[in-house]
Amino acid sequence: MKPMKFIVSSTYLLKQLQILGGVINNNNTLPILDNFLFELNNDELTVSASDLETTMSSKLTVESDSEGKIAVPARLLLETLKTFPEQPLTFVVEDNNTIELSSNHGKYALAYAGGEEFPKAVSLEEPSSTTIEGDVLATAISKTIFASGNDDLRPVMSGVFFQFTQDDLTFVATDAHKLVKYSRNDISASQKAEFIMPKKPLNLLKGILSGSDSEVVIEYNESNARFTFEDTTLVCRLIDGKYPNYEAVIPKENPNKLVIDRGQFLSSVKRVSIFSNKTTHQVRLKIAGAELNISAEDVDYSNKAEERLTCSYQGDDMQIGFNSRFLTEMLSNLNANEVQLEMSLPNRAGILTPVDGLDDGEKVTMLVMPVMLNN
Repeated sequence: MKPMKFIVSSTYLLKQLQILGGVINNNNTLPILDNFLFELNNDELTVSASDLETTMSSKLTVESDSEGKIAVPARLLLETLKTFPEQPLTFVVEDNNTIELSSNHGKYALAYAGGEEFPKAVSLEEPSSTTIEGDVLATAISKTIFASGNDDLRPVMSGVFFQFTQDDLTFVATDAHKLVKYSRNDISASQKAEFIMPKKPLNLLKGILSGSDSEVVIEYNESNARFTFEDTTLVCRLIDGKYPNYEAVIPKENPNKLVIDRGQFLSSVKRVSIFSNKTTHQVRLKIAGAELNISAEDVDYSNKAEERLTCSYQGDDMQIGFNSRFLTEMLSNLNANEVQLEMSLPNRAGILTPVDGLDDGEKVTMLVMPVMLNN
């Protein structure tokens, strides 16, 4: 057996490892998870990182004619690589359980662990699959993930619901106070599928795929999903459980319709909410004719603010209260010039949709639960 040895560009290796490093938790119960798994097969090096729930691996091209697999301390390696200018680095696995790294100017020894200890990624039995462009997936994630919950008691709501049919792809997130439904009718799946993706792998995918035009193959079964693009694979465990029937909470009859400039509305809500109660964050919208009055009050401190905006409005005069943080998040997440807020009653959810700024095939519906006004 010849010793495991390979040569690789420092910046190329760093770039790949930084992406994979996002999988590694700061405090792992299993020490082996603090490592990258290096699997060398001649000039192909596969590097993996895992937190048991999610495993991500990338294939790198290196210069080598040997094979082997070892686990290398992730943080130590990343910190070292960050300091190198672009140059070839040589890795040699020594007999004394260290891996020797040689740069143009120095030699560094890192202790390694056996690659056998590293947990294996789940293999998917007979998965269904669909293909989506990287940037489309990244957009779908960033449009929804902010609305998902953080409640450990309701794990199904802590992820994003993927709903694929032969007609369209839909992504939904809710924390019971706000809900976002993002759909694309310009892309479809080969067969119907529904699964709930946890936040962490979604945030990783969003970071990597934003602006990317590479094809992403999504394969999934009852318990796991696998995302494959370019030379990278991410496998993760799905959230177990049934997603709530979100269509049932979206009110169908909303006769009161307000259309307003998004930027103005957002700045107004941000400013006025500084004066709102610090626990409820409540802002009051009072709509009559073509005027929207936004106000907030913190009775305990005698702080209050109100602003008037012009809008176009069809419907009965009404007053409705919202948590300003939810409104701010939703308005910030839309890239429309104008938005529409549809309402029925002060105790029913308001529906926020963009009037413009959508690509063909895109649809976004946001729902925000009102807070009761105390007159």
